[in-house]
This record gives sequence, structure tokens and C-alpha cells, in this order.
Amino acid sequence: MANAGEAFDRLVAVMETLRSPDGCPWDREQTLDSLTHFVLEEAHEVVDAIERGDMRALEEEIGDHIFEGVFLAQVAAERGLFRVDDSLRTVVAKLVRRHPHVFQEDGRVHDAASKERAPSAEAALDRWNALKAQERAGSGTRHTTLGGVPKSLPSLLRAYKIGKRVAGVGFDWEATRDVVAKIEEEVAELRDTLEKEPANTARAEEEMGDLLFALANLSRKLGIEPEAALRKANDKFTKRFDRLEENFERTGRILGEATLEEMEGEWQKIKANE
Repeated sequence: MANAGEAFDRLVAVMETLRSPDGCPWDREQTLDSLTHFVLEEAHEVVDAIERGDMRALEEEIGDHIFEGVFLAQVAAERGLFRVDDSLRTVVAKLVRRHPHVFQEDGRVHDAASKERAPSAEAALDRWNALKAQERAGSGTRHTTLGGVPKSLPSLLRAYKIGKRVAGVGFDWEATRDVVAKIEEEVAELRDTLEKEPANTARAEEEMGDLLFALANLSRKLGIEPEAALRKANDKFTKRFDRLEENFERTGRILGEATLEEMEGEWQKIKANE
């Protein structure tokens, strides 16, 4: 990390140049709102590189992700809101404040024998959450249980976090089997809608949403992050389908020429050979 400060200063300087009158027209046109899409995209690319185990790509994607933060801070600075160094000081202060088991009040690190040291990762997380709750309570503004769950999160992840938040105040199914029963209930309601009101897409959408919400909460009960589970399922399907396509191409055929029965038969062979 010895050269991180110098490299970061250079990144900030490059960003200032790009936003200057002599800089890039596209960069000058961007706003906080227009950049949100790119922030989310870069975050997903970081995750993708990690899950693929591609460290060269991860190195680049982390840089891109940091750049988006600097970009946002530069736009904010031009509007007189805050500067990037304000953001950095804020996060450093928060990290020190919420890690009293590591840092003393003056920022120095506790020695290894200090009684303040957290005995476990779980204890450290509990302390973090307790301090976070204290800060919110002392802010003078009302904070609801679900107010801190961003609406911009992927919907499955948001459902997972909503369930986790309300469970924290005791609003939860008692056991996993109760969530499974809820899922079965939602499946029955969706089936009933499809059978009795096949043209009512709005109702079907509502029932599908209820089912997905229940599935996200079953994931929570099982300690499984639903977005990660679905990403793995997507990857598994993609690999199998790519193999299916390759197998047909080797015989001089394309999938559009095969029957569903032929494709299903080959699909089952692919699954059996995994």
C-alpha cells in the first residue's frame, strides 16, 4: 500500500482533467443520476471476476470500481456538496469508531493483550451493529427498521435483507418448515390464478412476486444468499446449454432444427456426464 496515496492522487487529478473544459465531452455531461448505472455495473463486474477466479480481471475491475467513486465525488464537489477527501475522512472515522476492539479513541491500535480485543468475528459484528444502532439513535432523525435497505439493490437481495431486518425485531417464521409451507401456499395461489384468470397478468405478477419473496426468505433461513444461489444456477444452465449447442454443431446441425425431444435427450446426457 506504500504507493496507494500517490496513485490515488493521480486518479483524482485525471478525473478533474476529464471534467474540465479541456477534458472529455462525455465525462463532462455525466451527473450523479447518470452514473448510478455504471456504479452498479462495475460492482457486478468485480463480483464476476472474483467468482471466475480471474485475478488479472479483478485487479482491473477494482480500479474501475474505485474510479466510479472518484467520479461521483468529483461531480459532487463541482456542485459544492463534498469532496473526495471528505468521503475518505468520513469512512476512516467510521471504521475507527466502529472497531473499538482494534482502535483506541485517539486512533492508536490496542495492544494484543488489551481487554478491548474482540474474542470472535461474531462478537466483532455484534459490536459493530450495536454502535451503528447507537449512532442512528443519537442522530435526532427517525430511523425505521427497513429504512436502511436500499431500493436499488437487486430484488432478490433486497427481499433477503428485508427479511433479515424484520427478523431482527422478531417478525419471522419460527422454523424453516414454516417458510416451506408459505412457499407451497404461494405456489398454490399462483397456480389458481393461472387456471382461473389466465389473462390477468397483473395478478400473476403479484403472486409470482410473493413466491419469489418467500423463496428469498427460505434462502435466508438456510443461510444461503439468494443472489449467489441464482448466479450459480444461471452459470450451470449456461454451461450445459453451451455444451448442448456444441454437441449439435458437431453433428452439423443447429438447435433450431432439432426437436424438443432431441434436445431434452441430449440435455439429460450432459447432466448425467457431469
